[in-house]
Amino acid sequence: MPREILIGVTGGIAAFKTAALVSELVQSGLGVTVVMTPCARKFVGPATFRALTGRPVATRAFERDAHPLGPHIELARQAEVLCVAPATANFLAKAAHGIADDLLSTMLLSFTGPIILAPAMNREMWTKAAVQRNVSQLREDGFHLVGPADGWQSCRERGAGRMSEPAEIAAAIRGLLDKSSA
Repeated sequence: MPREILIGVTGGIAAFKTAALVSELVQSGLGVTVVMTPCARKFVGPATFRALTGRPVATRAFERDAHPLGPHIELARQAEVLCVAPATANFLAKAAHGIADDLLSTMLLSFTGPIILAPAMNREMWTKAAVQRNVSQLREDGFHLVGPADGWQSCRERGAGRMSEPAEIAAAIRGLLDKSSA
């Protein structure tokens, strides 16, 4: 039976890179379930992740038939690691302040294992004091952050805020899995 990972996808252009992350994780033998926010579906369709994982994609907080206890509880209990990539400024704020207004943010609160966040946003957004306060709070709360990287962004400028490469995020996930096995 494969080790189980949850991948949360939020609404940023970097969501296209998350498809490569999911593919790499599945190819390495991990069981991957994808949870998408409504905004994420504006960038990448659930069909992409369904094809890559061979599993349904969780998109709604109330899927009583598939998950009688709620997907935020059942899926959270099945996984060892939760990774949100990309983690937008909006999602970082929700996570830092315990706001649960969609499936992914609710799942984040019910998940008891290690959580990785891969921030991705415009360089101006990344440097805002509010975002940096949220990042500090998340680190203090025990979240693991991967990135962001410095590089070319969709705003056609270079700077900090670019989502880390899928291989770097996958390595962080494997590192946490290795720690839990030791």
